[in-house]
Amino acid sequence: MSMTWQDRITVTPGVRSGKPCIKGTRITVYDVLEYLAGGMTEAQILGDFPDLTAEDIRACLAFAAARERRLTGSSVA
Repeated sequence: MSMTWQDRITVTPGVRSGKPCIKGTRITVYDVLEYLAGGMTEAQILGDFPDLTAEDIRACLAFAAARERRLTGSSVA
């Protein structure tokens, strides 16, 4: 059974102002996306944040893609 971003990303009021975070951490999806956009590699992120996994990073990307599809009304999966 494969995991989906919903298995790894949570929104909890009162944690990081209710921003989407990686489950069990206070690391936001936005943080991870900013690190990637800034040029950090997956290995660098995992080195800096040992609580994260490669699957968490992929979940952040999948979350962002799903949000973009909702915002643009695209039905392409």
